[in-house]
Amino acid sequence: MATRIDGPTRREQILKEAARLFAERGFHGVGVDEIGAAVGISGPGLYRHFAGKDAMLAELLVGISGQLLTGARRRLAEADGGGDGTDRNPEEVLDSLIEGHIDFALDDRPLITLHDRELDRLRDSDRKLVRQLQRQYVELWVEIVREMYPALAEPSARSAVHSVFGLLNSTPHLGRPGSPLPGRDTMATLLHRMARGAFAAAGTA
Repeated sequence: MATRIDGPTRREQILKEAARLFAERGFHGVGVDEIGAAVGISGPGLYRHFAGKDAMLAELLVGISGQLLTGARRRLAEADGGGDGTDRNPEEVLDSLIEGHIDFALDDRPLITLHDRELDRLRDSDRKLVRQLQRQYVELWVEIVREMYPALAEPSARSAVHSVFGLLNSTPHLGRPGSPLPGRDTMATLLHRMARGAFAAAGTA
């Protein structure tokens, strides 16, 4: 008996197209009718799923911050094997974290653009939540980087993590949002090598 693989929900379809359109034309340059047309429903029909564009933007930016943190925690838990973390291999964990962030940077480029351009449009509570989730995500990386490079002071490790994020999150500038990058596997390998090189440079400075 074949296993059924669920496709994206209507909400997920709406969010994906909203992210693409917001990134291409700016938040105020896109109307609900255009978002609806992109998923085959009327603009007013969107209000059965979202209160409006502001709600879509908040779910996109809060959502991706939460997904990154959840994914990083899962990778650490898998490396710990249910223990206290003393037996994990920090190099393997760091590689796993880098791989996870590269997947995001290559597959969700519109969300990087949205974060850079539109974060300030969120209401204060949503913006604070995004920042809180991001800080927790950074601290997970700092913990592993310092395990990998024990001589690296915490402020320097945190600076290195932010620098690597800047490197990995540069992917929207490699092509138009939504357009495929040539040689995804090659690009992923290059980004991984550059990220590891940046951490090694920081750890041996």
